[in-house]
Amino acid sequence: MQNAKDSFYMALRTRLAAVNPSRTTLLRGAVRPGILVEEAEAPFAQLPNDVFVLRWLALGADLNLDSTMAAAECEILYQTCGTQSFGGLDRGRALSQMDEELLAILQPFTTLKYNYAAQPPAAMLTQVFWDEPAFTPIVPQRDRLSRSAKVLVYSYQEQGE
Repeated sequence: MQNAKDSFYMALRTRLAAVNPSRTTLLRGAVRPGILVEEAEAPFAQLPNDVFVLRWLALGADLNLDSTMAAAECEILYQTCGTQSFGGLDRGRALSQMDEELLAILQPFTTLKYNYAAQPPAAMLTQVFWDEPAFTPIVPQRDRLSRSAKVLVYSYQEQGE
């Protein structure tokens, strides 16, 4: 399932750079699109603001098909304090903008699957696809608003995976 998880992340990262090139984050001295995978970064006490964080949860498989289909639940967390220029009073608008960006980068609900362990990444034979997101209610926390969305990500397992 690792190839599917990597392909899902890279598709969203590429799409975010196209949808909102100004949504970036500085990680390990490099500026990159404002989306990251929690398990691939150093632990943080507080989620970063204005960044999408992918957290992988449950894993399942359907073995009754000709080819095994694996599914992983991905929770996409994000939060904002709004902007300094408005004293944070625009945090609702900022969260709504992130909602719209997330909907935009999730469509279409499919991408090609790649093996990112190879350099350059090698295209595989199948695709990765996912369901529509299920959004949670907004959670106010002092000066910030947060929300998450859950998406089920599916992929057929190929030989050697």
